Amino acid sequence: MSHLTNRAREIHLGVRVEIVTVLWMIIEAAISIGAGVSASSALLIAFGLDSVIELISGAVLLWRLSLEARGGDTEQVERAERQAAWVVAIALSLLCLYVLATAIWGLVSRAHPEEAVVGIGMAAAAVLVMPVLGISKRRIAARIESGALRGDAASSFTCGYMAGAVLLGVGLNALLHWWWAEDVASLLFLFWLVGETREAFEEAGDRRRKESGGNDN
Repeated sequence: MSHLTNRAREIHLGVRVEIVTVLWMIIEAAISIGAGVSASSALLIAFGLDSVIELISGAVLLWRLSLEARGGDTEQVERAERQAAWVVAIALSLLCLYVLATAIWGLVSRAHPEEAVVGIGMAAAAVLVMPVLGISKRRIAARIESGALRGDAASSFTCGYMAGAVLLGVGLNALLHWWWAEDVASLLFLFWLVGETREAFEEAGDRRRKESGGNDN
């Protein structure tokens, strides 16, 4: 009974964390994309799109956790967990493609983004907020053994990492007028993002194989 009570408490805590994530991502996406379009900054737009992906990921995890919090049966929860894991993995892979394409285009076209004070402020806030959300999700994921939530934690850390890349790239461009700094920062960030994406796909694939093996039995 104690184990069930502890799990229920962790599930409800996860729901609250995901609600905060969804609300934050709505604000972050709107500000970052708006500032990026205004300043012609591919890195800021990529950061905003990352926020949209995190919003989708958070919404899916909110649905999955809410389902269990409302007393959904084991089969429903497992199906939601599997679907959430695949959504996170696919969303991360799309972000990889976007970051790579925009960084290469920026270097080839020698685009000169303008200063974006609002975008820098948003990125600075994300550097502080996203690691806290990521750590919280990772701890809850370990306690309830949720691969999907671990993947969503990776998305949060990705957002925080990208916020740091935005501060570095946009900041260097604003201070030293290094037009290429944003694109180089994006490519450096991509090395980490590819690893996280691969792990997310492996997690989703492992869960599918386990469930297929269980169904065969």
